[in-house]
Amino acid sequence: MTPQARVQAAIEVLDLIVTAALGKGAPADRILSDWFRTRRFAGSKDRRAVRELVYRAIRACGEIPASGRAAMLRLVLDDPAIAALFTGEGHAPAPIEPDEPAASAGVAPLWLERRLADSDITGETAQALLARAPLDIRINGLKAERGHIELPVPGEPLLAPHALRLPPDTQVETWELYQQGQIEVQDHGSQLVCLAACAQPGETVVDLCAGAGGKTLGLAAAMANRGRLIACDVDRARLSRLAPRAARAGATIIAERLLDPGREADKLADLTGRADAVLIDAPCSGTGTWRRNPEARWRLSEAELARLTAIQMRLLDLAAPLVQRGGRLIYVTCSLLDAEGADQIAGFLTRHPDWRAVPLALGAGRPRGQGTRLDPHHDQTDGFFVARLEPM
Repeated sequence: MTPQARVQAAIEVLDLIVTAALGKGAPADRILSDWFRTRRFAGSKDRRAVRELVYRAIRACGEIPASGRAAMLRLVLDDPAIAALFTGEGHAPAPIEPDEPAASAGVAPLWLERRLADSDITGETAQALLARAPLDIRINGLKAERGHIELPVPGEPLLAPHALRLPPDTQVETWELYQQGQIEVQDHGSQLVCLAACAQPGETVVDLCAGAGGKTLGLAAAMANRGRLIACDVDRARLSRLAPRAARAGATIIAERLLDPGREADKLADLTGRADAVLIDAPCSGTGTWRRNPEARWRLSEAELARLTAIQMRLLDLAAPLVQRGGRLIYVTCSLLDAEGADQIAGFLTRHPDWRAVPLALGAGRPRGQGTRLDPHHDQTDGFFVARLEPM
């Protein structure tokens, strides 16, 4: 592909991504994969170049663009060299018309930028949400140790005891160590907030929103495969991905439990007052993960945010009765919005005056309300809010 054809290809992919964002369709990475699958003529260098153009354009736009071309014209304003490729010849995009509108710049849609600013996410801290994410792995303590594992690529030790940082685009999934379950891909921040649960061997631990089980596997390793670990979720498809991952990781103490939406308490009744720890990795806006999914900020609406915060409040109230005296409830969101973090904890403590928030010592992050917040600018992690609650 010529450089001009690569720009036109990126515009076509961006059109698909814009349409999907408006209709809550497939994510950008899947759209790109599907697009390349049907265009075998695109070599590895072409795919890399088109992918880079697509994600640069997504990151350059604040509001959702009117079209893929408008998104690419936004990138032209930041990188004028691309303008010379709009020749209209062969597979090149049509020439740029005088005063042709480009998409608007920004960190996010205006309403969402305001919400971030209200949560003290501005300036460099906000811009860092759209930087490229590093690749972090967790050494699976059930099968290996960080100081005694030999990787094909050297890793940088991080604060979390099992965390290593690798160069971006490292093909970890092809490594035998990965296939043997000795390592897992997991952001450093995700590992830190998982450690906040302080899961110990022999305990009863509930992962209330387990999903595909990334944090569940970390809990199993922390428990050294001793105790009881219940992985719950209302999404059958997501939960079904946990079993093969657990088998690969050698995590044998995980019991899956599919919950009925709206009737979760019925399926959890046997755990009332019996859990040493409950982890709520709550569904959220994902504002802390935009480095990996920058188009996600176009999918969020004020109505969706209100729906998510209502779910988070209900999950906190659902989890509280499960915790035995002396136990703990860990609340986590991969969001930087106070509505999904500090405000949720303040609301919980108002509704449950017999509970208290306990300060965390993660070695990273800064206090936010009665919890701790990590962000890409200060901590070089995904964005997270985490709080530890205990019954008095």
